[in-house]
Amino acid sequence: MVEESAFRGIVGFMTKIGVYDVILPFLLVFTIIFAILEKTKIFGIEKVNETEYSKKNINAMVAFVIAFLVIASAQLVAIINEVMANVVLLLVLVICFLLLAGAMISDQQFSLEKFPNWQKFLMGLMFLGIVLIFLNALGWLEYIFGLFVYWNSDWAASIIFMMVIIGFIVFITWSKDGEKPK
Repeated sequence: MVEESAFRGIVGFMTKIGVYDVILPFLLVFTIIFAILEKTKIFGIEKVNETEYSKKNINAMVAFVIAFLVIASAQLVAIINEVMANVVLLLVLVICFLLLAGAMISDQQFSLEKFPNWQKFLMGLMFLGIVLIFLNALGWLEYIFGLFVYWNSDWAASIIFMMVIIGFIVFITWSKDGEKPK
């Protein structure tokens, strides 16, 4: 029989008392909402001795209420937990890629700034990854992939026809070198 470590027991205890389902999602939502409200100053500013301050008390209360409303929904908390876990996994994969790419460079410092096209490509790939993570957490990918599973010849022909039409319209209306079509 495998004996459970003390740290695994602590994680299990924290799960039982709701740290992962209540406290951490609350803190995450509260912090993000409060930071956005502080940055945008939506509720205005106060002047004290010619110094401008944001209305922290109102920002804190709004962030507090929104965070409580979020943790009141078990579905939202589950989505947040799944999204954050997958985003961290995506971040670990990027760091592993950078480690491998850096190992291929000789004794120079590795930076993606030396490869601007790769930097743009990886940023686009990360954005796509985050969009897919959110769609998967919401359960919408099942519907999207379901369209491809149940295709028949009518669906395929219709989609190919629409792609050809859109391509033709883009080809006809495309202007070269910024000149206006006559």
